Amino acid sequence: MTLALLAWLGGVLTILSPCILPVLPFVFARAGKPFLTNGLPMLAGMALAFAAVASLAAVGGGWAVAANGWGRGIALVLLGLFGLMLLFPALSERLTRPLVALGNRAAGRGEGVFGSAVLGVATGLLWAPCAGPILGLILTGAALNGASVATTGLLFAYALGAATALAVALLAGGRVFALMKRSLGLGEGLRRGLGVLVLAGVAAIALGLDTGFLTRLSTASTNRLEAALLTRFGPEGSTVMPTAPAMTGPAMTGGPAMTGGSAMTGGPAMTGGPAMTGGPAMMAGPAMVAKGQPEALPVEGQMPDLTGAVQWLNSPPLTAAQLRGKVVLIDFWTYSCINCLRALPHVQAWDAAYRDKGLVVIGVHAPEFAFEKNPANVEKAVRDLGITYPVALDNDYALWRAFSNRYWPAHYFIDAKGQIRHHHFGEGGYAESEQVIRTLLAEAGASPDTTAQVQAAGVSAPADMRAVFSPETYLGHERASGNLNAEGLIADQPHRYTAPDLRLNEWALAGDWTVGAEAAQLNAPSGSVTMRFHARDLHLVLAPGAAPVPFTVTIDGQPPGADAGLDVDAAGRGIVTEDRLYQLYRAKGPVTDHLFEIRFDAPGVQAFAFTFG
Repeated sequence: MTLALLAWLGGVLTILSPCILPVLPFVFARAGKPFLTNGLPMLAGMALAFAAVASLAAVGGGWAVAANGWGRGIALVLLGLFGLMLLFPALSERLTRPLVALGNRAAGRGEGVFGSAVLGVATGLLWAPCAGPILGLILTGAALNGASVATTGLLFAYALGAATALAVALLAGGRVFALMKRSLGLGEGLRRGLGVLVLAGVAAIALGLDTGFLTRLSTASTNRLEAALLTRFGPEGSTVMPTAPAMTGPAMTGGPAMTGGSAMTGGPAMTGGPAMTGGPAMMAGPAMVAKGQPEALPVEGQMPDLTGAVQWLNSPPLTAAQLRGKVVLIDFWTYSCINCLRALPHVQAWDAAYRDKGLVVIGVHAPEFAFEKNPANVEKAVRDLGITYPVALDNDYALWRAFSNRYWPAHYFIDAKGQIRHHHFGEGGYAESEQVIRTLLAEAGASPDTTAQVQAAGVSAPADMRAVFSPETYLGHERASGNLNAEGLIADQPHRYTAPDLRLNEWALAGDWTVGAEAAQLNAPSGSVTMRFHARDLHLVLAPGAAPVPFTVTIDGQPPGADAGLDVDAAGRGIVTEDRLYQLYRAKGPVTDHLFEIRFDAPGVQAFAFTFG
């Protein structure tokens, strides 16, 4: 019941987001008409359509995305006709004549219960909410647990919240509409004006403005409030998403950038395992004030015992009892997570600065992809990254569950008595986190006389999040979003794909691919992946298969030149030699939209996810 109420509140808050603007003309076309027979059926149809299609899209794979694409096209045509009918009464009378014979005259004009409900269903197919933490929680649960009555109910509660806010706006707007007709005699002019607005809304959605420009404006509009609601009232162990990608309609294609984080993910073969990567640069704990100085740090709980890790690197297994008297920093990370890699230099600097003062840093490696469960892969990553502190391999997510963790990266700060005193999720907040470490060391009797010296370069260099308008994007059918191949993604079967023209945050395959749950695997040479993106950095998580795979990258059809990432040369040439994240593009000048393509010379390569910075 609590989660349903939170879902409803999350929907109510969408009225504050610019992403609601394209559907407002459809809703306000009901203004001035009886609410019970016009406005209410439309909003109910919108809520039902959104809940139904979003449920399918969250769990249904590529076929649901393709089906929703057809539905959106039909809805655009229907609402376009509705706008023309408002604009040209003679056209309305002609088009409604056959429906009058069937007793459904209201459907043509969009008046009455049936017609309003039909228009509401069309609006529900087109509605593209900028998903915040609450909708992110619901959609992640759907992706992890599959279709269920509970999932659909939560999505309906979310849509019902949005409908409630729109109903209040519609009732208020209806009174203004009626007043203007009575006092100014502008009834026909208002009707035509609404027609123009409806057509403008159709055009905005058809051009992708609802998931492009408007989502950029919406990135932080309600996320802090939603995150606060979930932190205060969310169920224990639920997945909180401080910032989530937008949805291009219920099928979740495209979306805006993260603020220092990345998109929803379920983790490999998840059963109670991790469900999030990244997160914004927010201080999740209650112990920070505006100027970044800690108040008295509260006790958030006792550090769990560190049993359950399948292997330890750089140290024998450690226990909570052994660590009494030490200040402990637990860093949940995984080696292909770009957010973790950008936070890593700060964690390493804290270890170097404060290890001799009593700080123990423990990296808990909780894998996102199956290849990250391979201890040899993690050992190599630890060596390559220069990590010298203890690392626990949490392949079974035992420590993840013990801490009730929800994010990569996540930092837990533990005092010398074994008490959790602070936590931070996602990137950022580094100065505050270091101050927490110094405070806990001082409580333990140490006197830190130095500060950490951070050296972040290469892939770990800080992101330019102000210029990132593209979300983390998965290529496996289990969590894919933004795919624009005409047939959708054919799950677990070989298929030859053709890449279409792309808009921002859309991607496509070309060539013979088999799309698995986690990744797309190339079956024949000369296959490619294309994506239109907007960010300074573009990364792609890749695995070579049985042998190294050469590839070529182009940006807008040309070699990247000076904008080549760390893993390609100026001609765009590179080679996939191991399972990891590859940096393929880094803009040296102004950041704009670009069409990225990577073409592989040999089969066997697996492509997992795009990330940006």
